[in-house]
Amino acid sequence: MSGSQRHLVLAVDDDAPILRLVRARLASDGYAVITASGGLEALELLEEERPDIVILDVMMPDIDGIETMRRIREVSDTPIILLTARSGASDMIYGLDSGADDYVTKPFNPDELSARVAAVLRRAVHETPPEETRLAYGGLVIDLDSRVVELDGDEVRLSRTEWELLYQLASNAGRVMRHSELLSRIWGAEFRDETYYLRTWISRLRAKLEPDHPDESIIQTYPGMGYRLIAPE
Repeated sequence: MSGSQRHLVLAVDDDAPILRLVRARLASDGYAVITASGGLEALELLEEERPDIVILDVMMPDIDGIETMRRIREVSDTPIILLTARSGASDMIYGLDSGADDYVTKPFNPDELSARVAAVLRRAVHETPPEETRLAYGGLVIDLDSRVVELDGDEVRLSRTEWELLYQLASNAGRVMRHSELLSRIWGAEFRDETYYLRTWISRLRAKLEPDHPDESIIQTYPGMGYRLIAPE
């Protein structure tokens, strides 16, 4: 999986072994994975982390998966795959009609789940292409399609991590991205609290993109929250 396409998955289940299995399988495919053990926790993480896809168990103790999905759909069109022990056709139809993008029955094959995640994400990307793939800020041009950055006509050489960080900021230009969101997407969920690590890479990126204008950065800092790449005019 390309670094610029490292998707963030939110897996929700009150069964800890299931969560460990899902995390291990998807992490081996290059996904960043965060987990929640209930619907209320999942809704909080949805707001904080803005995952690319949610894997959601139906039967949970606080609020069930269907109600959790209903609340998600009130605020987001994030793709959702339901996990359930119910295999009846009526249950599947009800889940899909309620807003799910796909439906996996327990016990499930981890390889099948990974394939379903990839397929749903492909459909989501196809249906919602980026509004802007070439961003220009005077002499600085960021091309998300070709993965090329130019400054005054010369290519700026970025490391893999620098490009991943810039890609996340540029593909969300104009929106404040939380520290935990950036850290989870680029380095993995285990780094979500390492804000000092993120500051170091932001400084390196600024130095390459704006060597002559360090006080007029297009990457804005929001103390205690995150960073925002300003939208080009």
